[in-house]
Amino acid sequence: MAVGSTSMGTASSDRGRRSALCGVLAVIVAVVGPLQAGRPGPAAPPRDKTLYTSGTATAPPTDFNPLDPGRAYTGTQGLLYEPLFLYDPVHDKFIPWLAASGSWLSATTYRIQVRAGVDWVDSRRGSVVGALRGADVAYSIELAATDKADPFNSDVAGVQKVTAAGNTVTVDFKAPVGYEPWQQFLWHAPVVPEAQWSRLARRAQLDGSNLAPVSTGPMLLVSTGPTQACYRDNSHWWGAAQLRLSFRFEYLCAVVSRSSGDDLSDLLDGRTDWSNQLLRGIPDLAAGRTGGYDIKTYYPGPPYMLPAATAWLEMDTARAPMSNVDFRRAVAYALDPRTITSGVYTGTVTGANPTGLLPGLGAYVDQSEVKKYGFFYSTSVARKALAKSGYRGQRLTLEVPSGPTDQVNAAATICQQLAKVGVHVSTVVKPAAERDADVVNGNYDMVIAYGPTLSSTPWTYFDSVYQLPLHQRQDAGLNDERYSDPAAWALVERAAQTPSTAPEASAKIYAALEADFLQDLPEVPLWYSGAWFQANTSYWHGYPSSTTPPDEYTPVMWAGWLGSMTTVYALAQLKAR
Repeated sequence: MAVGSTSMGTASSDRGRRSALCGVLAVIVAVVGPLQAGRPGPAAPPRDKTLYTSGTATAPPTDFNPLDPGRAYTGTQGLLYEPLFLYDPVHDKFIPWLAASGSWLSATTYRIQVRAGVDWVDSRRGSVVGALRGADVAYSIELAATDKADPFNSDVAGVQKVTAAGNTVTVDFKAPVGYEPWQQFLWHAPVVPEAQWSRLARRAQLDGSNLAPVSTGPMLLVSTGPTQACYRDNSHWWGAAQLRLSFRFEYLCAVVSRSSGDDLSDLLDGRTDWSNQLLRGIPDLAAGRTGGYDIKTYYPGPPYMLPAATAWLEMDTARAPMSNVDFRRAVAYALDPRTITSGVYTGTVTGANPTGLLPGLGAYVDQSEVKKYGFFYSTSVARKALAKSGYRGQRLTLEVPSGPTDQVNAAATICQQLAKVGVHVSTVVKPAAERDADVVNGNYDMVIAYGPTLSSTPWTYFDSVYQLPLHQRQDAGLNDERYSDPAAWALVERAAQTPSTAPEASAKIYAALEADFLQDLPEVPLWYSGAWFQANTSYWHGYPSSTTPPDEYTPVMWAGWLGSMTTVYALAQLKAR
């Protein structure tokens, strides 16, 4: 069974998930609006039967459309809607989910066996309205393939024909096949019910609010309000019988986050149980140095958190002096990420490999290329490279969004370190929307940017770095640095078209891309941003942990994690006090 994938896709699909990733890393989501349909839940769910989560949304819930990933509220994918496969990044394996199996019959034909015994359930009534069929899967694939506005369109751009016979779905591709984009579709794209979705207007299919979900997942939407959305146990969920998975809580309420200080108080006081926000002081709390609280993190010691994405110092390479490789090299050698990881993040993140590839992709890193071309902290080397660059002391800016104080503090440290070698950069704080607009429109000098999140191969990472052609307005997260390297982009396209059955060929391609990256530095990797997670054990225990093999699951409810990785397994492991 070849079901490998990556965590982001190309072009349009990546645009949707990149929006979600920005929400992940800056804790920004959703738009305001009341739920207009839904089975009423209790005014206040019983505390001992409710898991309260936070750190995933900053605005009240209004959208539960899984095909609108940039706005959909926490739990839309994962608690309501589900993909064909899950990916376990800790153990690097794929788990059949709504698909019982999937395999390539030939170089251009993929077959999916859809899981039997799965029900579509109406959240308003809590009743079964039909069974999952192969036709639902075929419809979901065709919907993505026929509409360029669909967030998963580029993942299935090579699909020629989809046929369903009972619970067997056959997908035929035109050559060359984009194996990597298709594989990531398998564990990111939701399956939607044809009977309900086909009755919607075309635009409503992609950006309607979907306030009365009909879904297959472990929970049902029961209520929303200004401060949270609450789900209740779906007694018809297929996972209970087929996988022996069940939640010991009856309700899950995803709380709208406020400030990090308020969220920390809520966690310590037991008003929330599970937080995915960057909170100050967690190392001291997790280590027991601050008394009276039993706070759990994924790792019991540094870095406490799983790595989530690579933090880059991103420069607009279409503008001088950032267009000069010696200038970029000078910047890379001038920066010491250790001062940021230990100071700004108090040991909850680690410095990045010079390639920027996340630790889980370490097997793909060609150490000989890193040894030959990799940069390190050296002010003397930085000054030599700067002297060759032609830099004449121009004043530059490093833009950061208002709100995330960690970025503001990290930017201040970066500017101080660059000043030591003679590069004059000042921090400019802007509203997040303005900062993001400057990036996609190429109106910036430097920003702190985040690469793709957890992935099963390096393809997504390099697709994000090198994607061509360049546009006046870039798709968010795709070559925002505006670096033009047609040869490297051709290698990325070759990687996408290399099947998982040819690992040696893939390894050679990635080694070549790493060599190019290290020599030209289109991005400067700094540290691995954390998958922020901390939990209070007052009401629930058995949280995900690196030290307990049965609990080595992803402890994150961000979009792109919940419903794609193993967070559902983590939730099923929780036990009441």
